[in-house]
Amino acid sequence: MRDIPGIDVRVHIGQDILRVVDEIAGLRIAVFREWPYLYDGDRDYERDYLAAYAASSRSVCVVAREQGGRVVGVSTGIPLADDGEAFHQPFLERGLPIDDVFYLGESVLLPAFRGRGIGHAFFDARESHARSAGPFRWTAFCSVRRSPADPRAPAGYRGNEAFWRGRGYIPAEGMHCALAWKETGDAEATPHVLDFWMRELDRAKVSA
Repeated sequence: MRDIPGIDVRVHIGQDILRVVDEIAGLRIAVFREWPYLYDGDRDYERDYLAAYAASSRSVCVVAREQGGRVVGVSTGIPLADDGEAFHQPFLERGLPIDDVFYLGESVLLPAFRGRGIGHAFFDARESHARSAGPFRWTAFCSVRRSPADPRAPAGYRGNEAFWRGRGYIPAEGMHCALAWKETGDAEATPHVLDFWMRELDRAKVSA
């Protein structure tokens, strides 16, 4: 695990995730309210969502804390076969067995703690877990598709694409799924398109 001054990064697996659900639910809601997700979340939904991760014995939740204090970031991962069917179809249509894929869920991090290596620590920990959790060939995640011309984007906003490419991920051409959520200020949930990114898991790499 990377040593990040002032930050404690810990891994929770399977049912152990339930111990931190209440702490991380509020953080996820706060960060996902930002662009590009604009997610108007609630704690009951977050608890149910994270409990579904905990139901998989091979899921992982990586939590970053200020030493001795509050949670400032969290990142999740789960075998694709244990995730929702909405995520399965793009891989099945491409002829990729879902048992070969470890799905990297969301990473959220408070703005003041970005740029300190925590994002790399999240990927290191989840990829290391994927190597030990089964014979996975691929790791994958998806990101919401937004128009570059969307007027709601903050001035000077920079996406994570360069960071993801630096980690070895590339867009999976033509692979996407649709999920519905309520954006801030809306009365109803609306569908959103999310595009997949993938990389082949280097199984020879020594675990972090």
